[in-house]
Amino acid sequence: MMQFRDLNRQYEALKAEIDKGIQEVISSSAFISGRQVEALEEELAQYVGLRHCIACGNGTDALSMSLRAWDLKAGDCAFVPDFTFFASAEAVAFEGAIPIFVDVDQRTFNMDPVKLEDAIRKVLVEGKLVPRAVVTVDLFGLPADYDAILPIAEKYGLKVLEDGAQGFGGELRGRRACSFGDISTTSFFPAKPLGCYGDGGAIFTDDDDTADYLRSIRVHGKGAYKYDNVRIGRNSRLDTLQAAILLPKLHAFISHERDEVNHAAARYTEGLREWVITPCFDERFISSWAQYTIQVESEQIRNDLQRHLKLSCIPTMVYYPIPMHQQKAFSDLGKTEGSYEVSERLCKTVLALPMHPYLEEAEIDFVVEKIRDFYEGTRI
Repeated sequence: MMQFRDLNRQYEALKAEIDKGIQEVISSSAFISGRQVEALEEELAQYVGLRHCIACGNGTDALSMSLRAWDLKAGDCAFVPDFTFFASAEAVAFEGAIPIFVDVDQRTFNMDPVKLEDAIRKVLVEGKLVPRAVVTVDLFGLPADYDAILPIAEKYGLKVLEDGAQGFGGELRGRRACSFGDISTTSFFPAKPLGCYGDGGAIFTDDDDTADYLRSIRVHGKGAYKYDNVRIGRNSRLDTLQAAILLPKLHAFISHERDEVNHAAARYTEGLREWVITPCFDERFISSWAQYTIQVESEQIRNDLQRHLKLSCIPTMVYYPIPMHQQKAFSDLGKTEGSYEVSERLCKTVLALPMHPYLEEAEIDFVVEKIRDFYEGTRI
């Protein structure tokens, strides 16, 4: 049966290296903070192009720790895309601040810079909250439009936290995702472009003081050594086993996996552009294709197409069915009706297709064929 993201096929391709890495950790018994963690941090920092990488327990911790480094607190606000995973906004609320939701671009799915500036101006006019940060999201593997967003953030004196949980490996003008924010983060959840076999995350920054602070709070606010606790922190370390698994995966990602998902995406687009709205972005960008997401005409057509594909054992997913401003957890924030038109439409019309580096051309062609069959059948 076709897999949505085939981790078993990836494991078979990388089995020798992954098994060797796991066995080395078991033999050493250095399960926490082993040498593989530091090696991974060094390689990740070099790949992204920043001085510091701080591995941690998961991508949500990475976001929350980063906002804590800026002392985000009650009375502050941060601007977050309305069309994203819950953690992007949850981390802001967890620190006591208010997430202000911003609608997205209908073709890239990422934060709309024009609407970002509108939202900032509105908060400043109201005068109830202090704007502190923009939490950009590199959704589905594509970096946000930092050419437009970074000047806006600078204009209003806002920090930029890049949520690169899905964007690792993407590029804008040759610069890699996870390097655009004052602080940037990623996730190693198994289904991400670079995923481990459990939870894991990382934070990237060029600022030495910020890096020192983050290394402290990920281990209970430690100072010179583990029993010297200089601040209140948390327990958010990346296990050595996960680092050992990620090292060969990182090498494969760099050597061929990103190229393979781009080949798969191009084949999907060529076969589907006549029938559905396919992902679209300009030549400034390279995506790492965490998801290949199409848009259809309506929620009913989306649901019918999803059922049609399921009959052929083709797995699909809806990322995301509920925009942030409609999440029950944020119901006390209030909302402006009509301000999130694109996000609301996307939640009803997007559908993600199988995508991973080991997807075979015949499998892609089969998915394309079944989608064409669906549309040809509906037009009879």
